[in-house]
Amino acid sequence: MPKLKTKKSVSKRVKITKKKKIVRSKAGRRHLLSCKKTKRKRDLRRQCQVSSAERKMVREAMPYSA
Repeated sequence: MPKLKTKKSVSKRVKITKKKKIVRSKAGRRHLLSCKKTKRKRDLRRQCQVSSAERKMVREAMPYSA
């Protein structure tokens, strides 16, 4: 059986924790920040978990991490 390749685009966007949770950064923190409230920008700093619908897709894209 050949080795499976990791999708590098997914591995750069996503981190898998020790307890196998899949964590990602929030969108909307790149530009046009002057019009956004400070509280909103602070909330966008935090990471969040990948949704349950996308969890299977990420696990298949990163076969050796999970």
